[in-house]
Amino acid sequence: MADTRKIYVLNGPNLNMLGTREPEIYGYDTLDDIAERMEDVAGRAHVEIVFRQSNHEGYLVDWLQEAHAEGAHAVIINPGAYTHTSIALHDAIKGITVPVIEIHLSNPHKREPFRHKSYVGMAAKGTIAGFGPMSYMLALEAALEL
Repeated sequence: MADTRKIYVLNGPNLNMLGTREPEIYGYDTLDDIAERMEDVAGRAHVEIVFRQSNHEGYLVDWLQEAHAEGAHAVIINPGAYTHTSIALHDAIKGITVPVIEIHLSNPHKREPFRHKSYVGMAAKGTIAGFGPMSYMLALEAALEL
């Protein structure tokens, strides 16, 4: 039997608070709600989703490297606030061959000026932002097409 393709979905700081944290910006869906929808779609496409969240930058770096070592098909990452600060995530993405898709629930360019620069986006294959939880589904669709 052939190995199942894997898509890693990595989530950064504060995303564990989705559904209750600033719902006027991020909506009422929880991270579990999003994971469930993604797993349903991925299952129909015979793709395994590895869905993780951490408030710690180093874990995200480790998981990017793990995706590379495991031969993952793609990585979808919502780096949260690390988007604008993490050269470590930028370097980790540059150091792997797995295509990385950056996502955001909100549109950072419509928010505070400090959110307009993305170190992650500078290294990612592409970015999807501003579509709420649908950003995850759009990224999954893109990842499946890679």
